[in-house]
Amino acid sequence: MPHIILDNSANLDSQLDMHAFCVALKDAAAATGVFPPAGIRVRAHAADHSVVADGDPRHGFVDITIRLAAGRDAATKTRVTDAVFEAARAFTADLMGSAPFMLSLVMLSLELREIDSDNSRKVSSIRAYLPPDMHGA
Repeated sequence: MPHIILDNSANLDSQLDMHAFCVALKDAAAATGVFPPAGIRVRAHAADHSVVADGDPRHGFVDITIRLAAGRDAATKTRVTDAVFEAARAFTADLMGSAPFMLSLVMLSLELREIDSDNSRKVSSIRAYLPPDMHGA
Protein backbone atom coordinates (compact mmCIF):
# COMPACT_ATOMS: atom_id res chain seq x y z
CA MET A 1 0.00 0.00 0.00
CA PRO A 2 1.77 3.13 -1.09
CA HIS A 3 0.42 6.59 -0.69
CA ILE A 4 1.82 9.00 -3.25
CA ILE A 5 1.28 12.59 -2.16
CA LEU A 6 1.93 15.59 -4.37
CA ASP A 7 2.29 18.97 -2.73
CA ASN A 8 2.48 21.68 -5.34
CA SER A 9 2.35 25.42 -5.72
CA ALA A 10 -1.13 26.50 -6.72
CA ASN A 11 0.18 28.31 -9.80
CA LEU A 12 0.86 24.91 -11.41
CA ASP A 13 -2.82 23.97 -11.44
CA SER A 14 -3.29 25.96 -14.63
CA GLN A 15 -0.11 24.51 -16.16
CA LEU A 16 -0.46 20.80 -15.36
CA ASP A 17 -3.42 18.44 -15.57
CA MET A 18 -3.15 17.28 -11.96
CA HIS A 19 -5.61 14.41 -12.39
CA ALA A 20 -3.62 13.05 -15.33
CA PHE A 21 -0.42 13.56 -13.31
CA CYS A 22 -1.89 11.46 -10.47
CA VAL A 23 -2.89 8.75 -12.96
CA ALA A 24 0.62 8.72 -14.45
CA LEU A 25 2.19 8.25 -11.02
CA LYS A 26 -0.33 5.54 -10.11
CA ASP A 27 0.44 3.72 -13.34
CA ALA A 28 4.19 3.97 -12.71
CA ALA A 29 3.81 2.58 -9.20
CA ALA A 30 1.61 -0.27 -10.44
CA ALA A 31 4.03 -1.10 -13.27
CA THR A 32 6.81 -1.84 -10.76
CA GLY A 33 4.90 -4.94 -9.69
CA VAL A 34 5.68 -4.08 -6.08
CA PHE A 35 2.19 -2.89 -5.15
CA PRO A 36 -1.26 -4.34 -5.74
CA PRO A 37 -3.26 -1.78 -7.74
CA ALA A 38 -6.02 -1.87 -5.10
CA GLY A 39 -3.58 -0.50 -2.54
CA ILE A 40 -2.25 2.49 -4.46
CA ARG A 41 -3.45 5.95 -3.38
CA VAL A 42 -2.39 9.14 -5.15
CA ARG A 43 -3.47 12.63 -4.16
CA ALA A 44 -2.41 16.18 -4.93
CA HIS A 45 -2.63 19.22 -2.70
CA ALA A 46 -2.10 22.73 -4.02
CA ALA A 47 -0.54 25.15 -1.56
CA ASP A 48 -2.65 28.28 -1.53
CA HIS A 49 0.34 30.22 -0.27
CA SER A 50 3.95 29.44 -1.12
CA VAL A 51 7.24 31.18 -1.66
CA VAL A 52 9.95 29.63 -3.82
CA ALA A 53 13.55 30.87 -3.96
CA ASP A 54 13.49 34.67 -4.40
CA GLY A 55 9.70 34.88 -4.09
CA ASP A 56 8.89 35.48 -7.75
CA PRO A 57 5.21 34.43 -7.99
CA ARG A 58 5.93 32.63 -11.27
CA HIS A 59 8.13 30.07 -9.49
CA GLY A 60 6.49 26.70 -8.94
CA PHE A 61 7.19 23.39 -7.25
CA VAL A 62 6.01 19.81 -7.00
CA ASP A 63 7.16 17.83 -3.98
CA ILE A 64 6.27 14.13 -4.05
CA THR A 65 6.22 11.87 -1.01
CA ILE A 66 5.82 8.12 -1.27
CA ARG A 67 4.69 6.51 1.98
CA LEU A 68 4.84 2.73 2.07
CA ALA A 69 4.78 -0.08 4.59
CA ALA A 70 8.15 -1.11 5.98
CA GLY A 71 9.82 -4.36 5.05
CA ARG A 72 10.99 -3.90 1.48
CA ASP A 73 14.68 -4.18 0.69
CA ALA A 74 16.76 -1.20 -0.40
CA ALA A 75 16.85 -2.27 -4.06
CA THR A 76 13.06 -2.48 -4.22
CA LYS A 77 12.64 0.94 -2.60
CA THR A 78 15.15 2.42 -5.04
CA ARG A 79 13.33 0.83 -7.99
CA VAL A 80 10.01 2.29 -6.84
CA THR A 81 11.53 5.72 -6.15
CA ASP A 82 13.20 5.80 -9.57
CA ALA A 83 10.07 4.61 -11.42
CA VAL A 84 7.77 7.18 -9.85
CA PHE A 85 10.31 10.00 -10.18
CA GLU A 86 10.95 9.20 -13.84
CA ALA A 87 7.19 9.20 -14.50
CA ALA A 88 6.98 12.61 -12.80
CA ARG A 89 9.91 13.92 -14.84
CA ALA A 90 8.37 12.67 -18.07
CA PHE A 91 4.97 14.15 -17.24
CA THR A 92 6.44 17.55 -16.38
CA ALA A 93 9.07 17.61 -19.15
CA ASP A 94 7.20 20.05 -21.38
CA LEU A 95 6.56 22.41 -18.50
CA MET A 96 10.16 22.17 -17.28
CA GLY A 97 11.42 22.80 -20.82
CA SER A 98 9.21 25.82 -21.32
CA ALA A 99 9.64 27.26 -17.83
CA PRO A 100 11.08 30.57 -19.03
CA PHE A 101 7.82 31.22 -20.90
CA MET A 102 5.26 30.03 -18.35
CA LEU A 103 7.01 29.93 -15.01
CA SER A 104 10.48 31.14 -14.26
CA LEU A 105 11.35 28.13 -12.12
CA VAL A 106 9.85 24.72 -11.48
CA MET A 107 11.28 22.39 -8.86
CA LEU A 108 10.50 18.67 -8.74
CA SER A 109 11.46 16.56 -5.73
CA LEU A 110 10.57 13.14 -4.33
CA GLU A 111 11.16 11.34 -1.02
CA LEU A 112 10.20 7.83 0.07
CA ARG A 113 9.17 7.30 3.70
CA GLU A 114 8.44 4.04 5.44
CA ILE A 115 5.32 3.73 7.56
CA ASP A 116 5.81 2.44 11.09
CA SER A 117 3.56 -0.64 10.98
CA ASP A 118 3.36 -0.83 14.79
CA ASN A 119 1.65 2.55 14.85
CA SER A 120 -0.38 2.48 11.66
CA ARG A 121 -4.05 1.51 11.45
CA LYS A 122 -6.23 1.14 8.36
CA VAL A 123 -9.45 -0.37 7.13
CA SER A 124 -10.86 -0.40 3.60
CA SER A 125 -13.74 -1.84 1.62
CA ILE A 126 -12.18 -1.07 -1.79
CA ARG A 127 -11.35 -4.70 -2.58
CA ALA A 128 -15.06 -5.57 -2.45
CA TYR A 129 -15.57 -3.32 -5.48
CA LEU A 130 -12.51 -4.25 -7.55
CA PRO A 131 -11.84 -7.34 -9.67
CA PRO A 132 -9.81 -10.01 -7.83
CA ASP A 133 -6.76 -9.54 -10.08
CA MET A 134 -6.31 -6.05 -8.61
CA HIS A 135 -6.25 -7.21 -4.98
CA GLY A 136 -2.65 -8.37 -4.74
CA ALA A 137 -1.30 -10.16 -1.72
